[in-house]
This record gives sequence, structure tokens and C-alpha cells, in this order.
Amino acid sequence: MNRRFSHVLLVAAVVPVSPVAATAAGGGGGGGGGPENKTTRYETFDRPIMEAKIKQLCSDCEVKYNNAAQDIETQKKQFEALVTQGVKVIILDSVDYKSTKSWVKQAEKQGVKVVAYDRLAEGPLAAYVSYDNEKIGRLQGGAMVKALGSDAKKANVVMINGSPTDPNAPFFKKGAHTVLDKAVKKIAYEQDIPDWSPDEANRKMSSAIDKLGKDGIQGVYAANDGMAGGVITALKQRGIKVPVGGQDAELAGVQRLLSGDQDYTIYKEIKPEAETTAEIAVNLLKGKSIDSIVDRKVDSLSGDFKGIPAKLYDAQAITKDEVADTIVKDKVYKVSEICTAQYKKACDAAGIK
Repeated sequence: MNRRFSHVLLVAAVVPVSPVAATAAGGGGGGGGGPENKTTRYETFDRPIMEAKIKQLCSDCEVKYNNAAQDIETQKKQFEALVTQGVKVIILDSVDYKSTKSWVKQAEKQGVKVVAYDRLAEGPLAAYVSYDNEKIGRLQGGAMVKALGSDAKKANVVMINGSPTDPNAPFFKKGAHTVLDKAVKKIAYEQDIPDWSPDEANRKMSSAIDKLGKDGIQGVYAANDGMAGGVITALKQRGIKVPVGGQDAELAGVQRLLSGDQDYTIYKEIKPEAETTAEIAVNLLKGKSIDSIVDRKVDSLSGDFKGIPAKLYDAQAITKDEVADTIVKDKVYKVSEICTAQYKKACDAAGIK
């Protein structure tokens, strides 16, 4: 749910009576979140939830965890080191999905099961756990159309898409186009943003304004909250106020919802995704079936690897009106974290206390 957020690469390896290894790689946007918050999300939510569930299911397992800090070569070394150390299961959130093919094939040859987490990697995977990312794109597109209201059919929309190296990004984009192409006047400007960079999103938004003019933009689709922040800064600098949406329900994004700077985000519950991944990893370690856990089969983006067992979760689009019943209710962030002095009045207005 990032989330993305820049994406963290998570490699977790499970070994009985020995380490369960985890490697996290700070990365682009898996779910799509802001790079500055991605690692924080994994360290704060995904990792502890996953480790706790593994310990609950396998008391004699130990988790080894690494964070590749969004560096492909570092992640490769971490992954190969885990295989060398004799782990039996690796949970992998890839920095660059295309680069993982040879690693995963080599791991399989040595009897190591690899579970792709949050982002689909290339290679002979044992399982994949994430969200229905094309559906998330449709949710984003639908939320933008709703924010535009009766003006949607006359609207020029700018699309600031996720990183080209993130396998989730094309699905978000495809899903959003499915909705927006039919509902708005046109997509007037569109760019993919390497590494989900908020700074680059800011620069591209400025370019869009230069090209289309202050009155030539009626809405901005940003693939995640981190980039939405960069977009909103660019718009404010030029005195433009139009609907902007993101994804991941990052803390800063939630605060922008409440203040009215951002119109929607996509909220993804992290706990089910992390706990399901832990359950699959432990079952694979113990030689048990995962058929009752997965709910479909998917193919890799290259098409080289077919029928990968997968569990894909749904998400929901939220506005400031849903923050209390989702983010606050699920204790994603403390009220004190959301409702700082700057946002206290907005929190009061939204019934968040």
C-alpha cells in the first residue's frame, strides 16, 4: 500500500532453527508511494507485522532482514548472500523487477523458494502477494472523475505516472486510463517518473503548466502520494487549484486530504498483505500446500513465467470524509501524528480527535 511511497525492497528469508532472512530495498513505488517515506513504511509496518506472524507460525524460525536502499546491485548481493547462507524461503520486494530473473532462477536451482512481495518479480516464483493494481488504477481514475464532478467531460487532465522500473506502475496507469479516457475531455500531458521522485514530479508538473497554461489544466492524476506532494507544490507556486489525487495514504498525503490540498488517496491495508506473505513463506518452508491461501494465478510481465500462485487484495479510494473510519480506526497513524498544530483545525472539522 508504498505506501511506495518509494518502494523498499524487502527480502526476507526463512530458515528453520536458523535465520528467516529479510532484505528490504528502499525503492520506487510499489504500490506506489513517496520515496521519502517508503523505507519508513516498511520498517514501521510491513517488517514488524511480517516478523511477528512468522514467529507465531514458526517459533524456531529467525528472520534475517536487509534493506537495499533502492540500489539494484546491493539487493542482488543481499539476495545471493541469503542463498549462500542456506535459507529456504526468501520474501522479495524487488527494486527493479527485470533484474531479478537470474537471481530467482539460481535460487530455484538451489532449492530456495522465492515469494514476491508487493511487486511482481521476474523468475520462477513460488508465490506472489500484492494488490489488484489495475483495479487500484481504476479506483484512482474514478476518484478523479468524482472530484471533477460535472466538469469532468470538459476537463484536461495531467497524468504523472509511476516509475518505469516498477512492475506495478503499468497496471496503475492502465487502470486509470480505462476510466479517464472515457470520462474526461483528454489527457493533455502525461509522464512516467523514474523512482517515483516527488522532485521530478514537481518539475514535470511545472513543464505541464508551461505547456498548457494556468487555465489549461482541470485535474492532476498522480500515481502516489509522494508525487502528489510535488505536484501540489508546483501548482501552488503558480496559483492553480485543481483536484489532485495520489495513492498509499502516506501521513503527509492524509494531512493534505484534511487540509483540502489533495482530493483523494488510495488506502491499502498492510496487515493482511504482510501476514498472508508470512503464512505462505512458513507453509513453503514446512512443505505444506498454499492452495488455501492464494486465490488466482498470474503471469510475469515478460510472459516467460506463467501460472504463479498469487493472492491479490483490494483497496479503497478515500477522501477527507473517510479518514476517521479508515486511517484512524485502523490505527495506521496516531491522531497526534496526523493532527499536529498545523492540521488541528482540519482534524476538528473532520471529526478526528
